[in-house]
Amino acid sequence: MARKNWWKALSVLLLLYVFIAGLTVPLTPGITTVSPSSVRTGESFTLEATGYNSRYTQGGPIRAWLKMDDEHALAAESVEVAGDRKVKAFFRMPEYLPVDRKVQDFTLVLDSEVDGASILPSAVFVTQDSIDPEMGQKAWTNSPVAQLHEHWTMTYPFRNILGETIRNTYFHVPMWFAMLFIFIASVVYSVRYLRKGDLGNDNKAEAYTRVGILFGLMGLGTGAIWAKNTWGAYWSGDVKQNMTAIALLIYFAYFVLRAVFEDPEKKARISAVYNIFAFSTLIPLIYVIPRLTDSLHPGSGGNPAFGSQDLDNTMRMVFYPAVIGWTLLGFWIANLLYRMEKIQLWLMER
Repeated sequence: MARKNWWKALSVLLLLYVFIAGLTVPLTPGITTVSPSSVRTGESFTLEATGYNSRYTQGGPIRAWLKMDDEHALAAESVEVAGDRKVKAFFRMPEYLPVDRKVQDFTLVLDSEVDGASILPSAVFVTQDSIDPEMGQKAWTNSPVAQLHEHWTMTYPFRNILGETIRNTYFHVPMWFAMLFIFIASVVYSVRYLRKGDLGNDNKAEAYTRVGILFGLMGLGTGAIWAKNTWGAYWSGDVKQNMTAIALLIYFAYFVLRAVFEDPEKKARISAVYNIFAFSTLIPLIYVIPRLTDSLHPGSGGNPAFGSQDLDNTMRMVFYPAVIGWTLLGFWIANLLYRMEKIQLWLMER
């Protein structure tokens, strides 16, 4: 019996690991805010940066750059440590920039021996009073961003917009994967029923559909919480949210349809056909349509999904076990529902 149920024990162990590692491993030191966020060419200014999980007082000298692109960076003339989470960097901006844009954004790069390198994209916006790229090339003194301190630790990447909510990657996203795998199993059993006429396959399809909807609702709920923290509202009308809601409503109609028929074989046959239809709409609604229009959601509408900087090797150590763990848990729940249905039918026959 233990050998037969090994996958159930595996699901529990994986999810325990996901909850412990996903909620306790700290984030990499980063930069949350800077002040001022906009300056003009020809100005000398002190940039005050606030760190996250930083230990500026515990290391050696801190270096700072304002990086425009891979070829142009401006080093701070001096950096003053005001606390573990506060540094003040003094910059002198040239009269001209080597670009033909009125406003140019700069990325702030901080480097310390203890925390390593941390960046804040588009930290400072510089406005040119006069645009002259040739004069900008002459006035610009490039200070390459080099010899950064790099050391691996068990941390998750810090992203200014996501912050601690990046941990939701181990719950929201794997639940969607689990939902997809469970719906695939459901439609497989529906096809088997249509081929063999075994009501047991119909009962399994129903059980897997119930669990698939459950995981879809949990994915929608965790996504709404994430959206509140990153987009400012639980429901912003994003195309991914809307299409997911429509897909789940189509699956809800599966149970409304089953309730209409009393004859078990007729119910099973029509439900199986509808289940195939529901799954055929799931992929276009969730994965195709959102890619064809603007979307805030990663992986949709030209907004890239997690790349190597967002889903790094450390996160993959938790993310992939989370996908497997949630999927196995969903299959386990569906199996329990199917067995409960069999017991109820047996009691009714008795």
